Amino acid sequence: MFRNTYDSDNTVFSPQGRLHQVEYALEAVKQGSAAVGLRSKTHAVLLALKRSTGELASYQQKMFRIDDHVGIAIAGLTSDARVLSNFMRQQAMSSRMVFNRPIPVNRLVSAIADKAQVNTQEYGRRPYGVGFLVIGQDVNGPHLYEFSPSGNSYEYYAMSIGARSQSAKTYLEKHYESFADASLEDLIKHGLHALRETLQQDKELNVNNTSIGIIGPKSDAEEKPTPGGSFRILENDAVQPFLVTMRTKEELAAEEAEERRAQKEREAAEAAAAAPPAAAGDDDVQMSG
Repeated sequence: MFRNTYDSDNTVFSPQGRLHQVEYALEAVKQGSAAVGLRSKTHAVLLALKRSTGELASYQQKMFRIDDHVGIAIAGLTSDARVLSNFMRQQAMSSRMVFNRPIPVNRLVSAIADKAQVNTQEYGRRPYGVGFLVIGQDVNGPHLYEFSPSGNSYEYYAMSIGARSQSAKTYLEKHYESFADASLEDLIKHGLHALRETLQQDKELNVNNTSIGIIGPKSDAEEKPTPGGSFRILENDAVQPFLVTMRTKEELAAEEAEERRAQKEREAAEAAAAAPPAAAGDDDVQMSG
C-alpha cells in the first residue's frame, strides 16, 4: 500500500502503527526557528531565534507571558501558538479566581497536552502545528517542560526545539551537568552558545533576532528590577549585555581540547597509581632461568 492511503486523516493508523498526520505536525515544529531552554536550581531561561519575513517586516514574536510564574517559547505555526497561549492564560486566570493561587506548572502543561491530544483522536480535526518550551516556578523551584503536538509533554534539564535544534542539543548534552549550580549569567551564556549552533553559516546572533525569557531572581545585568520569580522577556537593547559575554567558536573549541587533554592526563595518572608495583626480584629470576 502507498503511504498516502493512510495519511489523509489523523484517525487512521498505518500498518506500522503510525499516525502520519501527527508526524507531519511534528515536522511543522522542525520548520520553525529554534528555541532553547535551560534550568538551574534557582533560574529557568528560554532563548529564541526570531525570524523576519523580509527587510520591510518586523521580527516575529517568539515568547509569550502566560502568568507571573510561567512563560513559553514557540517553534512552528505562530497562529496555533496564539490559540494555545490564550488557552493557557485562561487556565492560569481560572486557578487564581477559583483557588486564589497560581496554577502549578505541571498541571498547566498537562492541560495543553490534553487539549492537543484530542486533535489526534477525533475525525475532522488537525493536530496543532506548534511546539512549546515552557518554563515556570513553584514551591519546588524552577521547571522546564517541552510540549509536543502529539500530546506528549516531558520535563528537562535543558532542551531545544525547531530548525537545526539537534546542533543545540549536542552542545547542551556536553555541558548540562554544570547547569544546576550555574549563575543566571552563565546559564544565559550557555543558552546563547547553544542557540548560535542552530544558525546558518553566515548568520550571527544580535539584538534584533534574539529573545531571552527568565524565571527567577533578578540579574545584575538586567536594567530594570523585577520581583523574584516573575517571568520577564528581554529583547532589543536589553539583550546586548549578554551577547557581549559570548565566546567565539574557536575559543570554545580550544577550551574543549584543553579539557580533553587534562582529562587524559588525569586518567593516565590514576591508571599509573592503580597499577600494582613490579616485584623486586623478577628480573633476577628470569636471568637465572
